[in-house]
Amino acid sequence: MPYAFCNQPWKGLYLTYTAITLLFVRLPFWTLLYLSKKSWTLAKCLNLRMVRVLVETLTQTGPFTEVHNHLALAPGKGVNGVWVEPVNNLITGVLKEWANISKVESIRIPGYWLHKKGSSIPIGDQPHPDEKLIYALHGGAYIRCSAHPSDPTSAIQRGLLKHVTSVTRSFAIEYRLAVEKPFGEAHPFPTQIIDALAGYNYLINVVGFNPENIIIVGDSAGGNLAYAFTRYLLDHKGTNVNGATIPAPPGALLLLSPWVDLSSSHESLPRGSLARNRSSDYIGSPDGSASSAKSAFLGPHGSDAANTNTYISPGSLHPDVEINFTGFPRTFILAGNAEVLHDSILTFRDRMVKDLGEGDGIEEGDGKVRYIDVADGTHDFLAMTWFEPERTMSFKEINNWVHGASIDN
Repeated sequence: MPYAFCNQPWKGLYLTYTAITLLFVRLPFWTLLYLSKKSWTLAKCLNLRMVRVLVETLTQTGPFTEVHNHLALAPGKGVNGVWVEPVNNLITGVLKEWANISKVESIRIPGYWLHKKGSSIPIGDQPHPDEKLIYALHGGAYIRCSAHPSDPTSAIQRGLLKHVTSVTRSFAIEYRLAVEKPFGEAHPFPTQIIDALAGYNYLINVVGFNPENIIIVGDSAGGNLAYAFTRYLLDHKGTNVNGATIPAPPGALLLLSPWVDLSSSHESLPRGSLARNRSSDYIGSPDGSASSAKSAFLGPHGSDAANTNTYISPGSLHPDVEINFTGFPRTFILAGNAEVLHDSILTFRDRMVKDLGEGDGIEEGDGKVRYIDVADGTHDFLAMTWFEPERTMSFKEINNWVHGASIDN
């Protein structure tokens, strides 16, 4: 049961038990066993198993260190944070309807800049001519992780800044996390779309970036958010709301192990990846953690929204799902074939390709969707600096894609 040990003294006892058994029982046993993927080194196997223990421990105890969130700009060496103003005047249509159901509105939230090593660009400076920018939306099942540069997910931004030669800086928005029982209930869908909209508005109308030069990057739940936010921009492109205009969609979309089906529609597939890859991935444990995250995120909208709402589950196999990707920007999708979400990502990819065409990212006109399936890659492995050589190879593929064709719509 999730959060069974979230209160003291049980939390301390559970953490002590976990640390002792990890050092003196599990690590020696895993080293002797070493029966995982043949392409993985012993170090990679041990690292992956320790990540799984970390995720399972967080599910039982809740966070055991300070967690950065939307309430404050968190300081730190080399940390460049700014406050982003609310955008209630840009919320319209179904987004407004869903926000009213969830009783949420736009508020002031933090955002953090990261620059390529050696960059001398001032923080928040206006863009150089035709400068491209990464707008990052972090993963974490909508209930954990942060946009702060100290968060493990920031390794993705650093990898992109290192390997994508034309990009000098990135910006990440500290969107509000969904809060789950027993910690209270707050910030359900569509809070995160609203916060992503605030960050996008800041980049366009405050800093001055052209939408066509923005590459939205999302990993895991951040991939779900990047997709949903882009769909909102497309559905309301150019709409005037109380004197404000909905910005144009971004020039490109980069989805990394995106969480595209929050329903249970892929669970019954014969030899499906949810069961087939459980032993090779670090998420999807049978302790109810995914169900708990879904419940926190869906809030008053309930499980029916996960089945058929195309903003929430564009990869759902529910028979009532009708979805079209016409008008979406160039999209790069990365997945590992050892991750539990593999099947749902393939469903999502096939739907995108059907409407946009599949391209190799080298010549313009070959299609808008580029898909990379990494052998033995786990969920969101770009966030793990030790997952090599797959990680560096993937960043190089992304660099080729960014420069292989114009990112214009």
